[in-house]
Amino acid sequence: MEDMRLMERTLATNQVKVAAKGVDVFYGATHAIKDVSVDILDNMVTAFIGPSGCGKSTFLRCLNRMNDTVSVARVTGDIRLDGEDIYDPRVDPVQLRARVGMVFQKPNPFPKSIYDNVAYGPKIHGLARSKAELDEIVEKEAKDRLKEPGTGLSGGQQQRLCIARAIATSPEVLLMDEPCSALDPIATAQVEELIDELRANFSVVIVTHSMQQAARVSQRTAFFHLGNLVEYGETGQIFTNPRDPRTESYISGRIG
Repeated sequence: MEDMRLMERTLATNQVKVAAKGVDVFYGATHAIKDVSVDILDNMVTAFIGPSGCGKSTFLRCLNRMNDTVSVARVTGDIRLDGEDIYDPRVDPVQLRARVGMVFQKPNPFPKSIYDNVAYGPKIHGLARSKAELDEIVEKEAKDRLKEPGTGLSGGQQQRLCIARAIATSPEVLLMDEPCSALDPIATAQVEELIDELRANFSVVIVTHSMQQAARVSQRTAFFHLGNLVEYGETGQIFTNPRDPRTESYISGRIG
């Protein structure tokens, strides 16, 4: 009962940024996501956890229509960003992805300078009216070593560059698909610190295979299993007092 009251207070004080209702995803005949409904709050880090192949990355890709790029994928249900149906035919997916940025598992800087990496998004979306405005955006996100090649950085630096590139378009939501899985512990800690800072300005959703990472960086956690959203709630409650026995089995290591 106390958990429910806490959840109601949280929902009352934090705006719902992304609302998904009855979402199903099919890859051809494969039913990958089954009737998922979830409210993702603004200015919070939401973690998606679950075993490999459980659907967490597939669902994440629904939130900026990345599944549109897969010819056999079909998404049904309702997903709204600030109340706007993101699958409405009038919504331009390119413009949507400027509002809902994404950082991938493997750092993927362009083979250009750090400056050009960060400037790319604002340039193609017309967010800077002049070179001076573009310089200002880039300086804000990546002040040092702007002329150096992005590919010459360490793995952790490359991933932080990719995060800077993603937020240079001033998105409202930032999706991160296992952003630390290719990084060493020191680089992981630096990225986690950055994620904590980002939630002041963005709604952050992170897919992670590490329950420890979810516990460290997120305020809310969703547990996926076999394409179903089994449980969603405040992170501390999910890890210490899960309501569903499947969640408890996963957290204790009995399934995974």
